[in-house]
Amino acid sequence: MQHQDSQQIPVALVQFNSRDDKAANIETALAMIDQAASSGARLVILPEVWTFMGAQDRLQEMSDPVPGDLTERLAERARRHGIYLHSGTFYERLEGDDHVCNTALVFDPSGSIVAHYRKMHLFDVAVSPDLTFRESDTVRPGDEIVTFDLDGMTVGLATCYDLRFPELFRILALKGAETILLPAAFTLMTGKDHWEVLIRARAIENQVYMVACNQYGTWAPGKANYGRSMLVDPWGTVVATAPDGDTVVSGVIDRAAIARIRQQIPSLANRQPEAYRWPDEVLALR
Repeated sequence: MQHQDSQQIPVALVQFNSRDDKAANIETALAMIDQAASSGARLVILPEVWTFMGAQDRLQEMSDPVPGDLTERLAERARRHGIYLHSGTFYERLEGDDHVCNTALVFDPSGSIVAHYRKMHLFDVAVSPDLTFRESDTVRPGDEIVTFDLDGMTVGLATCYDLRFPELFRILALKGAETILLPAAFTLMTGKDHWEVLIRARAIENQVYMVACNQYGTWAPGKANYGRSMLVDPWGTVVATAPDGDTVVSGVIDRAAIARIRQQIPSLANRQPEAYRWPDEVLALR
């Protein structure tokens, strides 16, 4: 597929309910990538940890090396359709390590890997007595802020829980990002109150498009993801939202709208970085 207009970039978000059957999850994802590409998307994005949603003590078993069979299958889809393909995230096997990384890759239309981001902020929470997670027990955090070029547009990468850390998004914007891609497995309990609010806030304050692709549905007894994958523009308007269920939702990134909004309210240009100082007591806690 030849892309003609770098100012108008069609995107497609693949939302589905992955579980603990890795082979089935991969076949579902590949079929939905085909569906998304057939809509004319230039960029297709998958959700977080879609290859395996299950017991943490199986993550090493379910992990994949980079490069490896999984990355080659995704690269082949990018080449076949002539698209940029965001892998969502999967568990990356680390040589000689009993932990894995929660890793996102981006493939360009030739199938080459053009970005490799490891989730920085790990989901260590106790939402309720019945809903606790300790991602750091099995996952190593990343420490690199990552952008890549898509048809002349700088795109930033973040993953799920990163959404609650505005510093990362501001740095991505200052590095030139006009769009930020966010695969997620945001829980149903937190998602219903926080998902849309946080996505729109990150879009407004950094004047970027947010492309947020979430998992949907129950994956273990008492555990469910919120869904509602969405595309939000730099004004904070929700351009497209996925309904409940396995689906592909499409929209367009309009680069002219980014430029216009940044001119109307030049909040990035009006920053006062020389006045921003971490208090000494905060620095001591780092």
